Amino acid sequence: MAKDNYLEKLNAPQRDAVTHPEGPLMIIAGAGSGKTRVLTYRIAWLIEQGVDPFNILSLTFTNKAAGEMRQRVEAVIGSDAKNLWMGTFHSVFAKILRFEGKRLGYTSDFTIYDTDDSKSLMRSIIKELALDDKTYKVNYILNRISSAKNALVSWESYANNPIYMEDDKAARMPEIGRLYKMYVLRCFQANAMDFDDLLYNTNVLFRDHLDVLNKYQHKFKHVMVDEFQDTNVSQYLITRKLSSVHQNICIVGDDAQSIYAFRGANIQNILNFKADYPDLKVVKLEQNYRSTQNIVNAANSVIARNKEQLEKNVFSENEEGSKIEVIKAASDNEEGRLIATNIFEEKNNNSLKNTDFAILYRTNAQSRAFEEALRKLNIKYRIVGGLSFYQRKEIKDLLAYLRFTINQSDTEAFKRIINLPKRGIGDTTVAKIVVTAAENNKSIWEVVSNINQYVAGRAAQTIDDFATLIKSYGLLIEEGKDAHTVASYIAKTSGLLKELYDDKTVEGLARYENIQELLNSIKQFVDNPENEEITLSAFLQTVTLMTTADQEDEDGDHDRVTLMTIHGAKGLEFKYVYIVGLEENLFPSQMMLSKRSDLEEERRLFYVAITRAEKKLTLSYAESRYNYGRLNYCEPSRFLEEIDPKYLQISRSRMISFGNNEARNDRAATSSPVPSGFTKKETLISNLRPVQKATPVNHTPTGDFVASDTTNLKQGDKVEHPKFGYGTVTKMDINGNDRKATIKFEAQGQGEKTLLLSFAKLRIVE
Repeated sequence: MAKDNYLEKLNAPQRDAVTHPEGPLMIIAGAGSGKTRVLTYRIAWLIEQGVDPFNILSLTFTNKAAGEMRQRVEAVIGSDAKNLWMGTFHSVFAKILRFEGKRLGYTSDFTIYDTDDSKSLMRSIIKELALDDKTYKVNYILNRISSAKNALVSWESYANNPIYMEDDKAARMPEIGRLYKMYVLRCFQANAMDFDDLLYNTNVLFRDHLDVLNKYQHKFKHVMVDEFQDTNVSQYLITRKLSSVHQNICIVGDDAQSIYAFRGANIQNILNFKADYPDLKVVKLEQNYRSTQNIVNAANSVIARNKEQLEKNVFSENEEGSKIEVIKAASDNEEGRLIATNIFEEKNNNSLKNTDFAILYRTNAQSRAFEEALRKLNIKYRIVGGLSFYQRKEIKDLLAYLRFTINQSDTEAFKRIINLPKRGIGDTTVAKIVVTAAENNKSIWEVVSNINQYVAGRAAQTIDDFATLIKSYGLLIEEGKDAHTVASYIAKTSGLLKELYDDKTVEGLARYENIQELLNSIKQFVDNPENEEITLSAFLQTVTLMTTADQEDEDGDHDRVTLMTIHGAKGLEFKYVYIVGLEENLFPSQMMLSKRSDLEEERRLFYVAITRAEKKLTLSYAESRYNYGRLNYCEPSRFLEEIDPKYLQISRSRMISFGNNEARNDRAATSSPVPSGFTKKETLISNLRPVQKATPVNHTPTGDFVASDTTNLKQGDKVEHPKFGYGTVTKMDINGNDRKATIKFEAQGQGEKTLLLSFAKLRIVE
């Protein structure tokens, strides 16, 4: 494709971003504004200007995004795209650490611990220190350590920080500093890094070895970072250091889509970027090519309420589109049935596929009602974020053998395979080996390969046989055999494959087939001409760094409705989107109501959810929901009130009747029949008092705030709103179920607001 051809496909701001020659560049890319195309064409344009692909570093957050971008660049410039340094932060810096890790005391074959490995190691340390595992919860401790690493706080600094120590004492876990130290040292002894270490150790490498930093500063003449609003402190410092010589840093992001603070993302990185680069050129991509005008405008009306944001005006020139439907259900189960029925009808009426639909929720636990409802209608679905192929036991068992073959210091892999298949090696013997290695500052392998010095009896001979087996695998590596050859040999000779083959149960057959599928994937890796290395070590790194979003449907049937959390939906798009569970204390989450910054992040999350929709958006909430075995009555989310009412269509309430077993059709006018297995009922439950919102940000209600019946609300009435305070009704607009009130509020900065009375909780002031 000629240069002029692809530049002609861009709008003016996109073209400005692509052809920016040198110097710092910030591309503020609104939802659906074509940022991937801009990044792709910018890389192509730079190469056409004479920049060597080897000198371009492009960082993304998923392997899938990196792969798609590389394919697009290759379509424009050809095979030169293979020479780009392009990938996720973790994969690119893992590659650098493979080359330079010896400076920090690691070999090039270090293991990358996944979450399960980290948990297993931490459980072992807690047990060794005889700490109460009910007090010292593994997930909490690892999250604490992860936060410290992402803030570049070493275990030494942590232990000497009185604030951290006081926090841990207050949480009744004064030994966290000690656990952090032991965890780090055990990982180092095992020649292993966890995901956070890949960033932390890269920072340490560049800090302590300036010659290495200088090498990569001059290598990467252009540094490009996608989704910059999601970067943490560690990622920001690395990219800033790498680009400090040439100053050719290009960041792409949208502050309105910063939703990962819980895992360390710092929105200030993008909000304050201009302060770090006074000569910064800013380009705003504001045209949304994805969604209808109604969807884009509704999203804008929500996000406008956030104070901390970069100024932009996202717009769409697509069709106006249908209004956003809001569905009220009596319960979470009813919500599931209504949404499933809606999908069923939309599919039949508009000849759509399952893949056109997505159900997005705030928490994974919400999926149950929708799964049950979809199953009753024989609608296939997939849950994104469930157990992935590579997390299954039999897969992790074989991968542990492969890991230990490459890295005999890998303690967690050793513990997994030493008695797999059964060799008669008890937990006591394994624990003794691990402790002996730690006490003598030796690797697991040094103890195992000289086991007779440490263990006596039959166990010693069995372990010695195991060591001989591992040595035979090592010979294949030394001979330069490819990953598939080595993995196939290990699967057969370890006994794993035979044990599964001999298990003739349905589960056993499935596990055997999974192992065969793993071997197939390794063969595909070896046969892929784009892979520079086809060694076992290279394959393991690829697998370990794979994210959930990179997984494919395992049964080959891709036509499924997608169920996923909103966090998982970032970067995706669907024709029909259902955002469910829009209730106070669920979305926004109860845990995100104490600070304005937290509430603004929840609002950004809602914005992300809205902007996933292309053609039609449906919102739903339940008036009651079970939580920890108790039935709670719910109040509609404040976010529903924040959407400009002119973009909404309020559906008739569809609710379960209490004490009435006869069903009534609450949608007589629908063109589709009621699917089998579903009953439609309705009742009035307006006398049920909703639970109160958490303390509002803008106004504290007087006394025991109870919303009034607004059926007869009229112009001139005085009202109180739980967030906006006191006001006077200046106008009433009644159009069927869409009853709106325009209210002029007295509090400074509130002004006049139009509220849908279906959602707004108002107390009429006598």
